[in-house]
Amino acid sequence: MSFAEILGGTLSPDANIREQATRALESAENENFSQYVLSLTQELANESAQPPVRSAAGIALKNALTAKDETRQEQHSQRWLQADEGVRGQVKQGVLVTLSSENRQATTAAAQAIAAITATELPQGQWQDVIATLLQNVTSSNTGLKIASLQTIGFICESISPDILAAQSNTILTAVVQGANSEEPSQEVRYAAITALLNSLEFVRQNFDNEGERNVIMQTVCEATQSPDDSVQAAAFECLVRIMQLYYDKMRFYMEKALYGLTVIGMKHEDEKIALQAIEFWSTVCDEEIELQIEEDARDPGQPPERENYQFAKTALSQVLPTLLFLLTKQDADADEDEWNVSMAAATCLSLLAQTIGNDIVAPVIPFVEQHIRNPDWHYREAAVM
Repeated sequence: MSFAEILGGTLSPDANIREQATRALESAENENFSQYVLSLTQELANESAQPPVRSAAGIALKNALTAKDETRQEQHSQRWLQADEGVRGQVKQGVLVTLSSENRQATTAAAQAIAAITATELPQGQWQDVIATLLQNVTSSNTGLKIASLQTIGFICESISPDILAAQSNTILTAVVQGANSEEPSQEVRYAAITALLNSLEFVRQNFDNEGERNVIMQTVCEATQSPDDSVQAAAFECLVRIMQLYYDKMRFYMEKALYGLTVIGMKHEDEKIALQAIEFWSTVCDEEIELQIEEDARDPGQPPERENYQFAKTALSQVLPTLLFLLTKQDADADEDEWNVSMAAATCLSLLAQTIGNDIVAPVIPFVEQHIRNPDWHYREAAVM
């Protein structure tokens, strides 16, 4: 049985065939690890192979380098690092070449495999040029290669400690901002870039401290919330949520200039993915300000605060509260109880808003309750009771 047939067997609907194929892969991995990873790489890079087989090869390659258990992860890492340098070089070359494939299943699997190799080698000071290679790909005229390379950068940022990547934050940031820019014609490229930016936000703290660079990042993300593509918009709002978590102290200017309006509009969006992220933005604002209030209450009298509470939630009450109350009425009678939806998110955000601003929320809420407590439409009646 060929290696391609074994990989195909792991995808079989027949449980017996899947089990036999899985055992055959495990046997190949244990008997000759170097030959195993080379064979996987060859199948991943094979343009004549079936896309599911190529994907299975890439995932198996990633799994040969990663494990959830720390002890097994260390064993996998050492096994890879002890493999012949020539073998490792061939594998790395093969996965990088696969990024230019027209098959999206293969490029996604290659991106995951590259991230797994990078997570093992970069902390050891090895494969230092991988980021440079990916960044060069991002400037390519090949749209597919740009998307795959940005996706790879995103996976790398997600899987490696921010401390290790901090030294390359400038070059990574330049590439992802360029890909996410409103002038980028491909919305798929923008989506891959915004996702990579989301995963890189933790290690670009130095860039966020620089006003000029921070302005560019914020402009890029805010413009992405206006993309004609809903996936790009949702990813951009998710970026704003993470930015608020990490950089609340830097957000005053941007809240006043754009974020109040953008996020309230986002909360009303017909696409639930976008609305949920925009609501989560305000839940995050409340979380941050509740924490700041706790710090304030615990501070000794006369001691200056370490951080300033800008009271974004209180300032935006007149805009955010009516929107949340309206969204409470968007219950779906057929929705699964465990399924997170706009109405549930709005209820959670409203609760956090009440904790954040205290009694100031009572007066504007009472008219809504009085108006709808006996409303014949159960959506409004339930929202009033909630």
